[in-house]
Amino acid sequence: MADNRDRLAAPAWATTAGLGFLTLNSGLAIYRADGDPGSILFVVGSYAALLLLFRCLRDYERAPPGSPARERARRAVWPLTALLTLGFAWKVAAVMPSAAAAAVVWGLAVATTAGGFFALFVRA
Repeated sequence: MADNRDRLAAPAWATTAGLGFLTLNSGLAIYRADGDPGSILFVVGSYAALLLLFRCLRDYERAPPGSPARERARRAVWPLTALLTLGFAWKVAAVMPSAAAAAVVWGLAVATTAGGFFALFVRA
């Protein structure tokens, strides 16, 4: 059991560095948004969703198999990933050169979201 805890705690420096990099980039994106409320809201929402997703994944990994805590964490992962996927599709589709390209972006986002639901809830 201690070996498993050591394995989960070992990359703490990498986690801290990654979250620091995410925070720095989010701050820079807000700065570059130049007061555009939609862009700022998108960055803040994405940042919050990513932090919640990382927390849920950590809770899932640390909870014993079959426990209610693990099930709660698993159920929280899909809405967070769906929110991020659809949010980024919204931003990417807005800059696509044609409506057909935007439709492909949205189709891929919906397929990814549906596939995640299938993997987490139907096949699990």
